[in-house]
Amino acid sequence: MGVKDIIDVEGMPTGLGLPGAAAPAPRSAACVELLRAAGAVPVGKTVTAELAFSHPGPTRNPRMPGHTPGGSSSGSAAAVAAGMVPLALGTQTGGSVIRPAAYCGVVGVKTSLNAVPSAGVSPVADSLDCVGWFTRSVTDAILAGRALLPWRNLAPRQPVSSLRVWRLDATELGRLAPEARQALDHAAAALRRAGCAVAEAPLADLLPALAECHRRIMLHELSRSLLPIHRTRRHELSAVMMKAIEAGRAVTAGQYGEALHQVREARAALDARMRDVDVILTPSAAGEAPAGLHHTGDSTFNRVWSVLGWPAVHLPTDQSPGGLPVGVQCVGRLGEDEALLRHAEAIHPLIDRREPEPRSQAPMAQ
Repeated sequence: MGVKDIIDVEGMPTGLGLPGAAAPAPRSAACVELLRAAGAVPVGKTVTAELAFSHPGPTRNPRMPGHTPGGSSSGSAAAVAAGMVPLALGTQTGGSVIRPAAYCGVVGVKTSLNAVPSAGVSPVADSLDCVGWFTRSVTDAILAGRALLPWRNLAPRQPVSSLRVWRLDATELGRLAPEARQALDHAAAALRRAGCAVAEAPLADLLPALAECHRRIMLHELSRSLLPIHRTRRHELSAVMMKAIEAGRAVTAGQYGEALHQVREARAALDARMRDVDVILTPSAAGEAPAGLHHTGDSTFNRVWSVLGWPAVHLPTDQSPGGLPVGVQCVGRLGEDEALLRHAEAIHPLIDRREPEPRSQAPMAQ
C-alpha cells in the first residue's frame, strides 16, 4: 500500500508536502498499524498537497498527464490509478479523497467522522478530518474497510431491487459539467431499471448554508492547528497557505460557534430524512479533471458531506468525451460506513459503463 505523506509510517519521513527533508517517524499511525495487522505492507509515501490543503505537489493524472489528479490526496489516487499499488491511504477535510478518486478513475472511500482513529495523522481541521482510501474495486475497498473500520459483519445485504435511492444533483452548490450530469443521469436510470426506488428532492437552502459552514469551520480550525508550522516554517509556506491561515484568523469565535450549531441542526434534520433512504446518489465532482497542474480542482460537491461527517464512496462509471474518468458519489448516514460499502458493492456493477480492467491490474482479493 501507499500512504499519504501526512500519515506517519515508522522509519519513513512525514514530509507534509513541504520542501526540504523530514525526519523519519518513530512510529506508525493507527490506521497504518491496523492495515499492517491485516497483512498490508507500506511500500512508500504518496504526494500530498501542501499540508493537505490546496497548493499542489508534482503529481500528474495517470489518465492524462496534463491534467490535475485532484487533491489533496493526489499521490494516493494516482498511485492506485497507475497500478503502482492496489491500496493507498488518504485523508479528506473538504474533498481530498472523493475528488481525486473521481479525477483518476478509482474507487475512493471517505469514512464517517472519527470512524478510523486519527492518531499519527497530521491534523488540518479536527471537526472535519477523516481517513480514507483508494482501490481499483469496491471489493478491495471492503477488504481495507474490514481492517480499518469497526466492522460488524451485518446480515447479508438486501436485494438491489429493494434499495431506496435519493438522487441529489446538488446544483444549488454550483454548475455541473455535461459529463458529470450524464454520469449521474445514467446511474439513476440504471438503478431504476434494476428496480430501485429512486426519488429526487432538492435541498435548495440547506446545501449552500452547509457549504459556508464548512468554509468557516475549516479555516478557523486550520489557522489554529497549523500555528506550530506557521511559527517555525513560515518561509516555506505557499501564498495559498498563508492566505488560508489569515482568512481563518478572521473567523471569529462567534462565527465558528454558530457554524457548528448550524451543522448540528442540519445533521439532525437530514438524518431524519435518511430514515426512508438507503443511499444518496450525487455528483463526486463538477466535471472531469481540469487541465493544468497549478491547482487541484473544485471540492464544491464534497464539502457538505465532509462538514456533516457522513461517509461517502466514489464509484467510477465512464469516461468523458475527452477521455477522462467520470463517476458518481454514494453517501450514507453517519456511522453506517459498512452498510454504505455494501450498497456500493451492489450498485457499482449496475452503473459501471467502463471497459473491463486489463488482466495485469490484479485486485487485492484473489
